[in-house]
Amino acid sequence: MANDNIVEVRDLHFAYEGRKILDGVDLDIPRGKAVAILGTSGCGKSTLMRLISGQLRPERGRVLIDGEDVHALDNDGLYRLRRKMGMMFQVSGLFSDLSVYENIAFPMREHTDLPEAMIRDLVLMKLHAVGLRGAHSLMPRELSGGMERRIALARAVAIDPKLVIYDEPFAGLDPISLNVIANLIRRQNDALGTTSIVVTYDVSESLKVVDYAYFLSDGKVVAHGPTAEMLSSSDPFVRQYIHAEPDGPVHFHYPADPLAADMGLAAA
Repeated sequence: MANDNIVEVRDLHFAYEGRKILDGVDLDIPRGKAVAILGTSGCGKSTLMRLISGQLRPERGRVLIDGEDVHALDNDGLYRLRRKMGMMFQVSGLFSDLSVYENIAFPMREHTDLPEAMIRDLVLMKLHAVGLRGAHSLMPRELSGGMERRIALARAVAIDPKLVIYDEPFAGLDPISLNVIANLIRRQNDALGTTSIVVTYDVSESLKVVDYAYFLSDGKVVAHGPTAEMLSSSDPFVRQYIHAEPDGPVHFHYPADPLAADMGLAAA
């Protein structure tokens, strides 16, 4: 019987130049679900995604995708595993010298032996799904921010991957584009039967479209559960984060000595 989880993270530790980023993270991503990884800026969300995709190596711990230990794979094994994955990067990551059409066709040509006629049909279908079939000949520099995000989403699902990771998909978007992207993520997840990981600090939009949420703080998972449970949670961190409350476990100021001491002033 297949494992119900497509991703399993166990006791994951990671640091940058001695500064602890992840401190024993454990989480499961069920197959066919949309899951949010939430937390304040700098809490380790994007680092966690780079570890899951094999871009970084942990100090300690394991990441299993579809039963394979990501960091035990050689280059060929990692390349093969990534064929099962799609990634929508935080800055879209489109190839600037390729047209919209060529950007979507690229992963199809790289990972399949499909004839060009079939690739053409698939590219147009993917672009139609995000409402931009008519923009297939445009270059990335000719796209608005919202259009660029939609093209990046179409490329992420170009070869119908088992797992799609969306890194800050809502950042910098106007309300209309943001709502369109959020609905597309949910629709693509259900239509393709894929699994989606949405890494974001935008709690209001993400909780409208995901089934389950993990909250990260100080390198640890501090809360997790089905979306409805998180929305009604009495957990202090979850309540502060969801309701954007100024006081609570999350501090605005990065740890530092008292201001007066740093400025060389005598204590009052």
